[in-house]
Amino acid sequence: MISKGKLLIIGGKEDRNGTKVKMENTNDDFSPHEILKLLVQSKDDRIEVITTASSEPESMKEIYQKTFNEIGYTNFDFLDICDQQMHTDYHLKRITDAKTVFFTGGDQNKICEELKMSVVNDILLEKYMNDKDFVIAGTSAGAMCMPEIVIAEAENGEAIVDHDIKLRKGLGLIDNCIVDTHFVHRGRFGRLAHAAILHPEHWGIGLGEDTALLIENGNTAICKGSGMTVIISAKNMNQTNIDSVKDGDPVYAENLKVHLMTDGCRINLTTGEMQGRPD
Repeated sequence: MISKGKLLIIGGKEDRNGTKVKMENTNDDFSPHEILKLLVQSKDDRIEVITTASSEPESMKEIYQKTFNEIGYTNFDFLDICDQQMHTDYHLKRITDAKTVFFTGGDQNKICEELKMSVVNDILLEKYMNDKDFVIAGTSAGAMCMPEIVIAEAENGEAIVDHDIKLRKGLGLIDNCIVDTHFVHRGRFGRLAHAAILHPEHWGIGLGEDTALLIENGNTAICKGSGMTVIISAKNMNQTNIDSVKDGDPVYAENLKVHLMTDGCRINLTTGEMQGRPD
């Protein structure tokens, strides 16, 4: 079944109040608040901001309240969902009535622990599959938690070493991708490549800062923002020692494929067909 809703996965540090975007004065395509303006079609549409991933939810609330006011959004509020309040009718109704649910950054494991087997996640999945006007968005950890497979913990070493990555089950909103964020700035190529080598049927999506993919119909993704998205594919991988490597030994792989996407580029996540920026 093709999902009717949209996913907006953001690489973190998107243009918002108090954030200095590195490419603002370098990339001629920089547009203020470009990514967060994609959250809703109308500025009066309801946005629920979930701060569960953050260790400082009040700080997240202050940042996005100022940013949304700058954009002109008029209908938004914040939820810090925890185990004790997850299933209350009050919170479930707010999620049900929202046009957009937006996950802030923090720790992706906290989101997975609180939501993956919850009624909230059931509502998100149902609305995402059936409501063409519904958007699920997330930045940084809020983007990483969305696929079925999530990078829970990993090293950023000079080599990919066996057993230096831990994967876990995520929210399951998309089933053929593994997402990493702050990808360029934090040098995360090795850990995403490792995840893709372990699961060659999945695309590795590395999102740069102030960069996003807007995914429609479950498979059509367009790049937005001032940075770049790196797509890693191990679908046609040849030689690798991933199945025989011993704990602590380095991993190698032949014939990984890499795409670089910038604002306006599109990719079909089913076929792998990519389209460059429009002229």
